[in-house]
Amino acid sequence: MKVLIVSLNSQYIHSSLAIWYLYASAKNMCDSKINLKVLEGTINEEVDDLYNRISQEKADVVAFSVYIWNIKTVIILAQKIKKSNPDIKIVLGGPEVSYSSDKVLTENKFIDFVLLGEGEETFPLLLNTINNKEIYENITALSYRKKGKIILGKPHISTNEPINPYCDEYLSSLKGRIAYLETSRGCPFSCAFCLSGRCGNVRCFNIDRAKSDIILLANSGSKIIKLVDRTFNANRKRAYEIFRFIIDNYGKEIPNDVCFHFEIAGDLLADDDFELLKVAPQGLIQFEIGVQSFNEKTLKAVNRITNSEKLINNIKRLTELKNIHTHIDLIAGLPFEDYKIFRKSFNIAYSLNADMLQLGFLKLLHGSSMRENIELFPLNFTNEPPYQVIDTPWLSDSDIAKLKACENALDRFVNSGRFLLTINYIFNTLKYNPFDTLTELGVFTGCDSCSLNEYVNKIYSFFSNKCDSQKLRDCLICDVASSVKNTVLPSSLIIYDKRLSNLKKMLETNPNTKKRKGVMRNVFLLYGKGCGAYVDYDKTEKGKYIVNKIDFQL
Repeated sequence: MKVLIVSLNSQYIHSSLAIWYLYASAKNMCDSKINLKVLEGTINEEVDDLYNRISQEKADVVAFSVYIWNIKTVIILAQKIKKSNPDIKIVLGGPEVSYSSDKVLTENKFIDFVLLGEGEETFPLLLNTINNKEIYENITALSYRKKGKIILGKPHISTNEPINPYCDEYLSSLKGRIAYLETSRGCPFSCAFCLSGRCGNVRCFNIDRAKSDIILLANSGSKIIKLVDRTFNANRKRAYEIFRFIIDNYGKEIPNDVCFHFEIAGDLLADDDFELLKVAPQGLIQFEIGVQSFNEKTLKAVNRITNSEKLINNIKRLTELKNIHTHIDLIAGLPFEDYKIFRKSFNIAYSLNADMLQLGFLKLLHGSSMRENIELFPLNFTNEPPYQVIDTPWLSDSDIAKLKACENALDRFVNSGRFLLTINYIFNTLKYNPFDTLTELGVFTGCDSCSLNEYVNKIYSFFSNKCDSQKLRDCLICDVASSVKNTVLPSSLIIYDKRLSNLKKMLETNPNTKKRKGVMRNVFLLYGKGCGAYVDYDKTEKGKYIVNKIDFQL
């Protein structure tokens, strides 16, 4: 019997850890006559291309790892596979179907089995059962049909440490993509919007195994290693030891171009953590901190335990270190958070100077207590994945639309990293309110995609009547010229001035500024600063091309 284990990732840069857990456990526990293979694709591929890749394997069982981002594509593929060969068994598993198997099987007659919860023990058991043509009653974490009736299972949570998934086949498949590492399972918290609390109490894996896996993945060719532990520092002593291990081995057993990403609870960091983290090489460690809200009534309603005052102070301490990339998240649409209250949370979050502030929207996930107790949380959300909130008793649909405009501006204007000088001028020098300004900018520019030059034209048009247009132009020109290799400025920033030719001639007559052969150059006048400037596109500092300012009479 041939079994194909399939993962459809959101982007090519991502890899899948779940399917390799299944592969390793099935290889260890299944009958030797069962032939196993893994296939990874992305949801951005054409469905027919994915179908052809799957069909070519001529598998007897096709198993999909299912998430909110890929379930639509999985269902389409499963139907096509079953239609082409009704004898093929289709198995689904993963968080998107573990708490909705009744709905999945009712609406999709071509799905044979849904595995619930952790699959390392139940997946091999199911494969052996299929191969030996045995009955399924002994598999409690399985939903299936029996004589037309749907038999529902219960999600499995193992008490055993899962098998190590990092086999040779996994390592050869990475090809430099993001690698994922799990050193524990479960979560000590039970946030109403999240599934992690349903995965049982925190179960830490052997720490020597974790350290060994860190070294293995750091030398796999992947440049980013993401720890998927739901609250990595829930066990603070253990987290400290792993942080120290990574820092101590940097440049030795860990290459100096590898970065480790952790999801942590910011309020659990203590003084000794900061003493350790401040000696971490820049770029080695990234933290993602789920803030979600600063409104205490909201946090209490969703059962989120957070010391907000300590969280704010700790995020400030992290950003002041300058060596730890810090990413913080807010969720719009939570209970008791209206537009005015969310505005306050946003401005607090923005003031913390994190490297990235992400604005997301509440999703009512299958299995979350918020969805299962909808009478307590009367929220309107989409019926299709990702089940995103449409409106709430506290936020109208027009409020949500404005928040989406803010999200768009936040991502393109702030988080892109392209407009650092302009942002500093607008928010730090002129002291504009971040939430109001970004929301208005997002509404003005629209959420449709456009080229960088078009977007810069919109930014200039939006701000030019609100500030010194020459200083604004200076900032935008330097931002664009330092972030993109391009000699053509956005049309709104072009001023026809014969003195520009004089500047170019002056640069060419000076051996220290003469343009080097084969190097692209952008030359421009900065009226706000009363000088000239140029950028040579040959080298960068901290990811930016260098803007060289030249004394030049304007």
